[in-house]
Amino acid sequence: MTTAPAEDQPLDLLGIGIGPFNLSLAALADRLPGLRTAFYDQRPAFHWHPGLLIDGTTLQVPFLADLVTLADPANPWTFLNYLKSRDRLYPFYVAERFHIQRAEYDAYCRWVAESLPTIRFGHQVDTVRWNPGRGLFEVDHTQLDTNGEAEALGRTHARNLVIGIGTTPYVPEPLRPLAEAPTVPVVHSADYLKQRERLLTTPHVTIVGSGQSGAEVFLDLLRARPAGAEGLTWIARTPAFAPMEYSKLGLEQFTPDYTRYFHDLAEPVRDRLVPQQWQLHKGIDHDTINAIHDELYRRTLDGGWPDVTLTPGVTVRTAGRLGTNAIELHLEHEQQGVRTRLTTNAAVLATGYRERPLDQLLAPLEPYIRRDSAGRPRIGLDHRLDLDPPVHGAGIYVQNAERHTHGVGAPDLGLAAWRSAVILNAVTGSQPYPLPSRTAFTTFGLQPAPVSAPATARPAGIHS
Repeated sequence: MTTAPAEDQPLDLLGIGIGPFNLSLAALADRLPGLRTAFYDQRPAFHWHPGLLIDGTTLQVPFLADLVTLADPANPWTFLNYLKSRDRLYPFYVAERFHIQRAEYDAYCRWVAESLPTIRFGHQVDTVRWNPGRGLFEVDHTQLDTNGEAEALGRTHARNLVIGIGTTPYVPEPLRPLAEAPTVPVVHSADYLKQRERLLTTPHVTIVGSGQSGAEVFLDLLRARPAGAEGLTWIARTPAFAPMEYSKLGLEQFTPDYTRYFHDLAEPVRDRLVPQQWQLHKGIDHDTINAIHDELYRRTLDGGWPDVTLTPGVTVRTAGRLGTNAIELHLEHEQQGVRTRLTTNAAVLATGYRERPLDQLLAPLEPYIRRDSAGRPRIGLDHRLDLDPPVHGAGIYVQNAERHTHGVGAPDLGLAAWRSAVILNAVTGSQPYPLPSRTAFTTFGLQPAPVSAPATARPAGIHS
């Protein structure tokens, strides 16, 4: 293994992780002459949720929520320009698709990632330090070969960092022992397509989780299994298999206006509010709900009911294996207070994702990071970590690690371009991407009334 020479000239911005959010930042930065940037990711190439690219599934946001359009519609890396480069613009126009398929979004992002000169796949970031003498961040990284083996070591200096390391599949504690053993398929929905053929031959499958991923997995399995022998159970903690909030005014909670309002709220208020907004991001889109009901109804046309069970309001208390081909889930219904057991041959855990913690990556910077009462990093409205004064003239920005400070819109693709523009404006100290002052018809919150001296009492009646 060789050691790559350190770069003498520091970068203005170094991105760690290349998901859609940092890819958006790279695409917008590509238009700024003189700005030195690079983006590192240990993976060999870009892939966006490959285990959930089920045929026919679509994004929950319109195609305008691509990497750049909502900040820079004339940018060469728009989705429409991708279609033009593939000679598919007119077919898209005739198709009248506002919500594109996930596989197409993945292909679009790969087109951008493979075209930008600042993208560095196969670069694993090992350590981040602050060099007070130079006033720069030091980033040690390992260059990996095509097999993921270390090939060279390197060090890069940067004035600013932006961390977009994404999320990781979340498995609830009672189910972790099952997911870690290989004999019976207990898989997170993130790996669904890898296990799909095996699941189709399994006598009974249980899907855990009521969000969009759980609904799409349930529908895909339902369509592929024979009528009368579906062998499917779908359970969820939420009180209903509820539709995603998709009203026009409801969607204004995914605008910069709402983000600014949420950021200004007191920390305890923010912490109470996020769980209450579950239907904004944990619901199911109307088309999928309707497709599930249509498929279930179709299977009743010859009499009888499909062999499926759909039960919301259920929590998995504990779980265990039964021999080599079955598992047992111990369930509790919250409203009834009833407990029971469910035996199944496989489980798909559509239990969501959690932000990857920053602590390990930023451990050498821990003395500089200011935290809130719950120990989470304090993050400014411009998505910059609140650091102690010794770190001056530099910044660490985060993408999709700020739900506790910026609200449920943090992981939403519709805010990607806007957040990238905010970060670039902050990094450059100018306004290369002017942003709108207002983005919603809703006025979130009240302006406090001005304090004035009490007026002198006057008799009742009409006064001029």
